Amino acid sequence: MPASSWNSIRAVTNKDTRRVLDQHHGAENPVIPLRGGSMLCRQLGYDFKDPQLLQRALTHRSYAPEHNERLEFLGDSILGCVIAKHLYSSFPLLSEGELSRLRSNLVKEETLVVLAQQLDLGSHLRLGEGERKSAGFRRPSILADAVEALFGAVFLDNGFAAAEKVVLNLFVPYLAKVDVQTLGKDAKTMLQEYLQGKHIPLPSYTVIATQGAAHAQSFQVECAIPSLGIAACGEGSSRRNAEQQAAQAAYQQLPEAT
Repeated sequence: MPASSWNSIRAVTNKDTRRVLDQHHGAENPVIPLRGGSMLCRQLGYDFKDPQLLQRALTHRSYAPEHNERLEFLGDSILGCVIAKHLYSSFPLLSEGELSRLRSNLVKEETLVVLAQQLDLGSHLRLGEGERKSAGFRRPSILADAVEALFGAVFLDNGFAAAEKVVLNLFVPYLAKVDVQTLGKDAKTMLQEYLQGKHIPLPSYTVIATQGAAHAQSFQVECAIPSLGIAACGEGSSRRNAEQQAAQAAYQQLPEAT
């Protein structure tokens, strides 16, 4: 048989083999197109080489065995390193203690939730039926974990430099809007100091709702300052976090604090 004929047979055979392998691989790890995935990538400023990494970063454990918790673990470390490096370079006059407090407030759940809401990340999450019915797409812990998982996914897809760029794309604009002098203080402390300085009675915090199973509850808390006519709500994965969110919302309503 002529060599050209053998080459043709070999090409067809290889093509069919690749098709079968691709189908088999897809059956185990199907890449399901993500609704609004391209928009999310534009907001992140990054296009994934491996779409499966993006898909896994957005997959909660309630949805599939291949979920985002390991990526979250990785992304948490990357986030801490990137933010520490950025603060060290950007604020040469701050002490180690001030840098540590600033970093802690930037990488905490409340900040990650704010960024997740800016990305409308909840609409992209892959959640099991139970989590969907209990509004898991709004649960702070799930949103914060998904943000960190995205950082881990970018790192695996294209290395530390790419992950650093994505982190800074989100955090630098946020950092530009906050007061570095007060960022090291939590919202309840800032609110208390303001009210004490004005000789105004301190606020009351009341749990107005809880959602979810016992191991994954979400709390809604109201912060009320009757003398100023302020009542603000916050939500968090613990009562303490929810109180901080409510205090932050109340602090933003103070005429001299905004």
